[in-house]
Amino acid sequence: MAAHRLDPIDRKILAELQADGRMTNVELAKRVGISAPPCLRRVRTLEEAGYIRGFHADVDARQLGFEVQVFAMVGLVSQAEVDLSAFEARCREWSLVRECHMLNGEVDFLLKCVSPDLSTFQTFLTEELTAAENVASVKTSLVIRCAKDEPGVPFDVIEARATAQD
Repeated sequence: MAAHRLDPIDRKILAELQADGRMTNVELAKRVGISAPPCLRRVRTLEEAGYIRGFHADVDARQLGFEVQVFAMVGLVSQAEVDLSAFEARCREWSLVRECHMLNGEVDFLLKCVSPDLSTFQTFLTEELTAAENVASVKTSLVIRCAKDEPGVPFDVIEARATAQD
């Protein structure tokens, strides 16, 4: 199921599930205007095709005691594919690293990290991240507050593009 083959009902299903992944299949079917059995089949097809990667609870990190959020910009000594892959694998092992993005430009990777406190993050920074093999530099920025945190994609843009193509 290629992206250009998603019909309006598939896109509506994805938009609704992105907004509220806990709703029942019956509620989802009602919102998208089809009956429950074909809705469930479509959801399963979207999952199998990789459009839906999973369902997760959006937990409040601060409520759980993770008071510190930091973005770390990492420069590597070598950008050979084997070294990039090794760094990515290492990032997947670090529990404080919640996101790892390889970038184009001055910085090789941008990491989103959460920590219960500054002391814990400082220990991770000095003993793990900056000490990691192939790491040349790390610059960090402490998050003061978050003005927007929207998961997923903007379905209004997808719908506008699909309408323009019709």
